[in-house]
Amino acid sequence: MNAFLVGFGVSISLILAIGAQNAFVLRQGLQRQHVALVVTICALTDALLIGVGVFSIGWMTSEAAWLGDALLYGGAAFLIFYGAKSFHSAWTGSGALKAAGEVVQSWQTAALTCIAVTWLNPHMYLDTVVLVGSVSAQYPDAKLTFWLGAVLASFTFFVSLGFGARLLAPVFATRRAWIVLDIFVGALMWAIAAKLLLSSGA
Repeated sequence: MNAFLVGFGVSISLILAIGAQNAFVLRQGLQRQHVALVVTICALTDALLIGVGVFSIGWMTSEAAWLGDALLYGGAAFLIFYGAKSFHSAWTGSGALKAAGEVVQSWQTAALTCIAVTWLNPHMYLDTVVLVGSVSAQYPDAKLTFWLGAVLASFTFFVSLGFGARLLAPVFATRRAWIVLDIFVGALMWAIAAKLLLSSGA
């Protein structure tokens, strides 16, 4: 259960960070265009890449002994950076998103755009394969449980964001809501980074 919850927490904290992919999903949800297709692409991509990170991290670290420490400290540094970025967004109010105008899209255009903002984003690989994978290394006997928690967080988030966008629109029309979200994301990321460093004895 601990591995499941940590997997869920790590995944949701990274996904919550506002980026091109989330902005696109939010806009599709607000416009009610091809939401199911977009959500499915995002969630399945996360499940695949998280699986690569979780189930291959042991092999990678056994092949190169130094890789374990590099991933652990690199992952912690990445979390600290992301947390600082979220706090900066909260301070400046720059994290707020506005939905694009009502533009009718074909499902092909929506799918291709979603694939582009997902697979062409280098942070996607750092988050899912490297960072989530490095955290999962702390649970060598519960990798499947960790992966399930991480994947559930991804599916929950994208389904909620895509289909709940219309409900969230009035809430996130205010700058304060985005500030609260950024503070929460920053605090969660720093807490996970501290857990990683403490578990390593640093």
